[in-house]
Amino acid sequence: MKIAVLGAGMVGRAIALDLAKEFELTSMDASSTSLELLQSKNNNIQTLCTDLRNENFLSLLKDFDLVVNAVPGFMGYKTLEKVILAGKNVVDISFFPENALDLNGLAKEKNITAIVDCGVAPGMSNLILGYHNERMQIENFDCMVGGLPKKRTKPFEYKAPFSPIDVIEEYTRPARYIENGSIVTKPALSDAELVDFKDIGTLESFNTDGLRSILFTMGHIPNMKEKTLRYPGHINIMKALIMGGFFDEDKINLKGNEVSPLEFSSAILFKQWKLGAEEEEFTVMKITITGQEQGVKKTYTYDLYDEYDHETKTSSMARTTGYTCTAAVHLLSKGLFNKKGVFPPELIGSDETCFRFILDYLEERKVVYKVTVNVT
Repeated sequence: MKIAVLGAGMVGRAIALDLAKEFELTSMDASSTSLELLQSKNNNIQTLCTDLRNENFLSLLKDFDLVVNAVPGFMGYKTLEKVILAGKNVVDISFFPENALDLNGLAKEKNITAIVDCGVAPGMSNLILGYHNERMQIENFDCMVGGLPKKRTKPFEYKAPFSPIDVIEEYTRPARYIENGSIVTKPALSDAELVDFKDIGTLESFNTDGLRSILFTMGHIPNMKEKTLRYPGHINIMKALIMGGFFDEDKINLKGNEVSPLEFSSAILFKQWKLGAEEEEFTVMKITITGQEQGVKKTYTYDLYDEYDHETKTSSMARTTGYTCTAAVHLLSKGLFNKKGVFPPELIGSDETCFRFILDYLEERKVVYKVTVNVT
């Protein structure tokens, strides 16, 4: 099978390196530096330096059997649409703000399978919810998740394995969640809480717009919320930048030049937030699902704690996000999932074979979700 991976950032590289163990792989990106770094790790991977927004994009895909979309979020939806138009099965982790389900009709028309939002959260959080939704009447779904550097460096105490502009959107996009059966919208960064985690310490959680597709596919669940985790104090810094206009999208005139504060701030923060090539960091996630299962009230808790892998020199966020994506690629290649249309992970997780396959695939790569069950 010939696979094209679109995007060779930190997560895109982890995806390419994992898939190249079994498939013929080509990585495409506009950055020659990123592609050279990828080839330095595996020179059997073919590379193509190209702007994926070019008009000839569809022609680049004609010889591939499957595509992975790992471009930045701002260009993710249009890229996914083009991949579907090309008639290629695709797994997407670009996490764009648009609703991927809007492309369901096109995907069915083209007779292809598109698995979207296939990372850690969204991604594994959706998959786990979808699995339990088939087996119990869920009353509450809560997810807390974050990726952080082990070394806390002032003032931000944060590093990102992907584009700062995608991170900033978590701080500016209004957060939607389900409360008592209704969609509630609150500002991002709201409802701050301090939460203690074993081996980490105290983190602060806050509302972000992380539920995405499950707002619509799982709307029957009366209470659902996702919150992002950072070191304490990070919220106030982000609020100050927002109030100062640093994340405004409308351009301003600066000495005769039209400048977007958001793009300018992203460029500045890229240096501050850039995760070092071998910098130690971790991913933490806690999912709590409560409801009735065969007449018994149960609470399932899934805990993930994953660190930078010194052996493979792969960041935890790249591992937890990228390997979920590559697990989905293997699902398609093995024919374990072959429905046509657009499928967020909660619709994949409803199938026990798919659910177990992905969990086992991740565990083989030392990404382990520990589950506990409490009966009340």
